[in-house]
Amino acid sequence: MIRVFRIKGRAVLFLAVLIIAGYYTAGAVAERLENRRVAALSWSVANKLIVVDPGHGGIDPGSKGPGGAIEKEITLEVARKLAHVLGQAGAVVLLTRETDVDLSDPGGGRLIDRKRQDLSRRVALANDRKADAFISVHVNSFKSGPREHGAQTFYQPGSEEGAKLAKLVQSELVRLLKNTHRKAKAVDYYTTRNAKMPAVIVEIGFISNAREEKLMCDKDYQGKLVYAIYSGIVKYFAEGSTATSGPLNQEKTLETFMRNEGKVYGAP
Repeated sequence: MIRVFRIKGRAVLFLAVLIIAGYYTAGAVAERLENRRVAALSWSVANKLIVVDPGHGGIDPGSKGPGGAIEKEITLEVARKLAHVLGQAGAVVLLTRETDVDLSDPGGGRLIDRKRQDLSRRVALANDRKADAFISVHVNSFKSGPREHGAQTFYQPGSEEGAKLAKLVQSELVRLLKNTHRKAKAVDYYTTRNAKMPAVIVEIGFISNAREEKLMCDKDYQGKLVYAIYSGIVKYFAEGSTATSGPLNQEKTLETFMRNEGKVYGAP
């Protein structure tokens, strides 16, 4: 005789809830452990010279969102915060700009020529200082597709180290933001092409997407973006280092960063 067991609807629902809850709990635990791992590896950026480049500025506003947000303002906010958290971890950080300026000669010349001069001087700044990494922060825009969304990291085709850095940063953006599945992509840009060190461009979101425009202006979301980029940089230098251990007391790095808004970037 074959017995048929039937589970009542409520029991099925309860079981499903337990499974889902277990899945998300396990995910949260894994994320906390990974964040602790990043904190333990933060020694890897100590004394590294990292150039952080807030895209656009001055005569070049960059893209503008449907709600009025301007790219050059968002990139400066995020870049300054990234510089701060890197400095807290012991890196020496150089910002290509700290205010709403560009690096071209003031007054005169065509706009396109001034933009080229601005870009060349940003890269020259990193090359002349023999930086260990160049991180350029930008905002994406796609006017014909306002639903496009998600942060994405770009690197120069043929650059093995650039690709490695970009993929690690992108992996952290996916892990921590949980709103993008984009992959790091090889694209030929002036800055990454001419940089003599591992260089990436991080497009932190689509300003043409109204929802993402608001997110990128939100202080808490900016903090997530910054920590994701920072985590990718930390993992890059940790993987490339021959050291096997370092100070493990860096877990307060993110906490300190979120609590303070000072200009502590590390001594140049």
